[in-house]
Amino acid sequence: QVQLVESGGGLVQAGGSLRLSCAASGRTSSVTAMGWFRQAPGKEREFVATISGSVGTTVYAGSVKGRFTISRDNAKNTVYLQMNNLKPEDTAVYFCAARTTAVVAVTAYKYDYWGQGTQVTVSS
Repeated sequence: QVQLVESGGGLVQAGGSLRLSCAASGRTSSVTAMGWFRQAPGKEREFVATISGSVGTTVYAGSVKGRFTISRDNAKNTVYLQMNNLKPEDTAVYFCAARTTAVVAVTAYKYDYWGQGTQVTVSS
């Protein structure tokens, strides 16, 4: 089993920045690709970004590309999401997710482990 704990959410004004962290514990050696998803009230969970385990290949949703950056520190078993130039439409609960394969994925059902989520609210 792998446990994921997100942190770093909060309230920020439009144009501001936040950095989310996701710390993995447990059988972290089995975790390779990791990703961030988000879910706004009344909407389905949507893909935000993903990063592979070793090479560090990244994929972003079009809505965040150029504003968000995903990175990881394998020594700390932690993945980050740097969010810049935040917009009110970025308001959502952000979830960290992990796979047990090396291949990145943009669909939620391909992820094996999930965190509890952290709230990000962007005011206009």
